[in-house]
Amino acid sequence: MITDTNDLIAFNQDWMKKYTGQSQLVLKPKTTEQVSKILAYCNEKKLAVVPQGGNTGLVGGSVPVFDEIVISTASMNNIRSFDESSGIFKVDAGVILEAADTFLAEKGHIFPLDLGAKGSCFVGGNVATNAGGLRLLRYGSLHGSVLGLEVVLADGTVMDSMHSLRKDNTGYDLKQLFIGSEGSLGIITGVSILCPARPKSVNIAFLGLESYEKVQKCFQTARSDLCEILSAFEFMDRDSQQLAAKSLKTTHPLCQEDETGVDSVPEYPFYVLLETSGSTKEHDDEKLENFLEKVMGDETVVDGTVSQDETQLRTLWTWREGIAEASQQFGGVYKYDVSLPLDSMYSLVEAVQERLKKLNLSSTEDESKPVYEAVGYGHIGDGNLHLNVAVREYNKEVEKALEPFVYEFVSKHHGSISAEHGLGFQKKNYIGYSKSKVEIRMIKDIKNHYDPNGILNPYKYI
Repeated sequence: MITDTNDLIAFNQDWMKKYTGQSQLVLKPKTTEQVSKILAYCNEKKLAVVPQGGNTGLVGGSVPVFDEIVISTASMNNIRSFDESSGIFKVDAGVILEAADTFLAEKGHIFPLDLGAKGSCFVGGNVATNAGGLRLLRYGSLHGSVLGLEVVLADGTVMDSMHSLRKDNTGYDLKQLFIGSEGSLGIITGVSILCPARPKSVNIAFLGLESYEKVQKCFQTARSDLCEILSAFEFMDRDSQQLAAKSLKTTHPLCQEDETGVDSVPEYPFYVLLETSGSTKEHDDEKLENFLEKVMGDETVVDGTVSQDETQLRTLWTWREGIAEASQQFGGVYKYDVSLPLDSMYSLVEAVQERLKKLNLSSTEDESKPVYEAVGYGHIGDGNLHLNVAVREYNKEVEKALEPFVYEFVSKHHGSISAEHGLGFQKKNYIGYSKSKVEIRMIKDIKNHYDPNGILNPYKYI
């Protein structure tokens, strides 16, 4: 139990320091039974609670809005079991994602999810938000890899479906209700998940391209020519790489010398980080080499480098994973995580950049402007764009310029306002841009049925 004012700060404030609650109490149960007793009591007394994992969420979903009680799963961090034959992994909700993957690596397996926040985020929180991440192209979403859950409902009832079965066609697949529910229907305390064999051969290619159209063409070729070994296809615009360069302070993978002889970030409009993973190095190397010869031969790609060892592989990934943190270096960031058809995905970034300049809100040079710049990057493989608006300060005028403009654009192009970050507090009032009135009514009906007193993560989601 935590009540000290200073200790409460980390639980009341989100990672971006954008949302801050006033909770006076944090509870850290160690068992599912303790979570059950806590929720039964809170439900009886109508005390609102906020389930919290690693608190790495980006939409204000894991911190209090007012003085709700925080229930942290940090002390529920045991690995329950792992079956090396089937690859079925059972863990407590509070196990850190990176720790889970490290454990599996020793067994020759891999966790089917990878995030930039892997060193801090919890497996339970990943499932509760249906996190997508960097491996979705290869391994699919958590809706497919999670086999079972242990969940405590609002009244303290424990739903134990920690199955080891890959096929079970008896009744509704209830676990799917809780994957992506953001703690609004129950608190996830245990996860059973299918973890594939760890690839023995992994390669990274970091490429420079001259247009977004070339990025799309490169992806089409990668899908057809690399096929089963293609595991990630990430794109980044030039501005995102320049932001990362300011933050990382290391040599860019495609560095060039400027007129003074100093290494600089190249001026290619777009970059691609492409990963292959398979079981035979010689086979994978040959396929990647043939692919690169093809895309560079027809000038789809104009520059590139390939990782030579594990150290360089990790370094190349930092230029993609480091963008999120780099976007905050000037004071703050407005983050938008959307799904759009590939052909219109980057158009949103261009539209936002144009709008901010037209409203005289954006400048990389003039420090009196609230916005530094807007950058775009994301997962081409699943149509997920991350639009980051790096700001010098959080500003109502900027917020009005962005919202609902971003959501209107997404709706017009038949996309989703949340691809993987969830709704939380930030997007609660904008769900109508992605869901019909019938869908929203059904979501509310489910919420009211399983949490009639509205104690679970209130003021968010719906």
